[in-house]
Amino acid sequence: MFKLEAIAVDIDGTLTDRRRALNCRAVDALRKVRVPVILATGNISCFARAAAKLIGVSDVVICENGGVVRFEYDGDDIVLGDKEKCVRALEILERHFDLELLDFEYRKSEICLRRNFDIERARKLIDGLGVKIIDSGFAYHITDADVSKGKALVYVAEKLGIKPDSFAVIGDSENDVDMFRVAGFGIAVANADERLKEFADLVTPSPNGNGVVEALQFLGLIEQ
Repeated sequence: MFKLEAIAVDIDGTLTDRRRALNCRAVDALRKVRVPVILATGNISCFARAAAKLIGVSDVVICENGGVVRFEYDGDDIVLGDKEKCVRALEILERHFDLELLDFEYRKSEICLRRNFDIERARKLIDGLGVKIIDSGFAYHITDADVSKGKALVYVAEKLGIKPDSFAVIGDSENDVDMFRVAGFGIAVANADERLKEFADLVTPSPNGNGVVEALQFLGLIEQ
């Protein structure tokens, strides 16, 4: 039987809308939750930590699609992914596409790119290099094939003394699939990728932040 001890929540497309505006109803709801709430994002550590402070949740964050984790706001980033693998893949892709790098100097485990090239062709070009390309819905991410949000969640759970299957996770895109696989309960907001919905235990009626509120209500963490 599922016993809820913590929550992991994606940011972009889940707590925010397509304009990346944060849903204030979701923020208010998360502040009322009495179990640890961990943000799990494809974004960089400083963004995730600032968002955690702004929202008012745990200092523990999963960043860069699981390539980086952090346990204290003023602590150190723990890098789980190998950025050098991603750089080698980037060098190959640059021969075939006009690429636009995003936050390159701030990312410690992966490479983030504008969504302006053929991702399926790119995946074939770098097959066998030990990396993968993830579509977060907002950017393409070249990541170490050995890391994922799911593996990072297992790592965080072990450090916190919580079993991964005691987590409920809320997300919207394909980079959340691995979290759904290891968590005890997965909730996809209404705007989520169809593939993620296949792994979900629940799909909310509403999209984005309003869906997060519905998820928390379903879990019994806030009043309806």
